[in-house]
Amino acid sequence: MKRVMLRVAYDGTNYHGWQIQPNGITIESELNRHLTDLLKEEIHVIGASRTDSGVHALGNVAVFDTSARMPAEKISYALNTRLPADIRIQESKEVAPDFHPRRCRTVKTYEYKICNRRFPDPCVRLYSLFYYWDLDLDAMRKAAAFLVGTHDFTSFSTARADVTDRVRTIYELNLSKEGDMITLRIRGNGFLYNMVRIITGTLLRVGGGFILPEEIPEILQAKDRERAGETARPEGLTLIKIEYPELGY
Repeated sequence: MKRVMLRVAYDGTNYHGWQIQPNGITIESELNRHLTDLLKEEIHVIGASRTDSGVHALGNVAVFDTSARMPAEKISYALNTRLPADIRIQESKEVAPDFHPRRCRTVKTYEYKICNRRFPDPCVRLYSLFYYWDLDLDAMRKAAAFLVGTHDFTSFSTARADVTDRVRTIYELNLSKEGDMITLRIRGNGFLYNMVRIITGTLLRVGGGFILPEEIPEILQAKDRERAGETARPEGLTLIKIEYPELGY
């Protein structure tokens, strides 16, 4: 028996998120089905990040146990011939048998893209949020700076009963613009439910002049979801990568 790690890229447009759902196809269900067919044994993957419906990934992580003789590094090639075109394995390798992708210290990187122009661009509609009004990028950057560091992000998350510790550390939060496309890149040790999308929605309110950058510390301290901006739509969000620095994965 060996434990295999997969780095998984996918276009989340046509899926009901990562986690298995009773009423729709998910990334997890597709991986389980095709791995079971490939390896001729029942496979159930464990995912590192349970991305929501419509959210994309370039480097989500999953592990599974198998007694198949196929070398771990070959599984990616074989599995990619079976998966739908909007899911592709970027790497497969054998890892320690006790490695669990959600129980180790991680560094996660996300990007959120905002198409800021007068009319929508249909070619990017599945991978960015269209926003008509002019945005003050300098104000958004000033606001973002207040979020870097270790804070209680209750105001920037959707409440979940199974999460009691809402303190997280953001190492980096940058905004850049190329043409009409604004990219928010955020890197941290973990993120609460909807945290990146709520941060994006709040920074959009700052960019539109509805919230001052200097109000961000007050919003953090309030620990009140109602004080922050709306939850930005899912299609602009991509999980770029998950790193396990202590393990070298």
